[in-house]
Amino acid sequence: MDDIRVGTGYDVHAFAEGRPCVLGGVAIPHERGLQGHSDADVLSHAIGDALLGAAALGDIGKHFPDDDEQYRDISSLVLLERIVDALGESGYTVSNVDATVVAERPKLSSYVPLMRSRIGAALGLPDDRVSVKATTSERLGFTGREEGIAAHAVVLIRTADGG
Repeated sequence: MDDIRVGTGYDVHAFAEGRPCVLGGVAIPHERGLQGHSDADVLSHAIGDALLGAAALGDIGKHFPDDDEQYRDISSLVLLERIVDALGESGYTVSNVDATVVAERPKLSSYVPLMRSRIGAALGLPDDRVSVKATTSERLGFTGREEGIAAHAVVLIRTADGG
């Protein structure tokens, strides 16, 4: 029997002037981007944390600290690829991802297929094993006031050796 593990991830980034808005590896046209050391891809960060958590390997900050210049402006899809490598070294493979982006704006529905494809490529998964959804917070809280974007993710990882 496979060893099956579930992980959850959550991340938040504030909006910032003069930065691109990258979500799921896709540059989304918007008047503001997201503040962060890397590309600040809140969606990819939530997925990465979920993967690391499922394998009990810590969190994204442990593996890619925000005070390390080698990660400045790095694509978070590259970080996801490195996380998949770490999972492989621990005997795990990714089964599927389900993620939700919480933002009033920008509207994301037309970008979701490309996000799914790019995340899937980074994780070695077909698009039908990567779910990305977008919702608003009905103008409540920091996302509702358009101060930033949040993302939630749930992942399933497994190993065929049972343990």
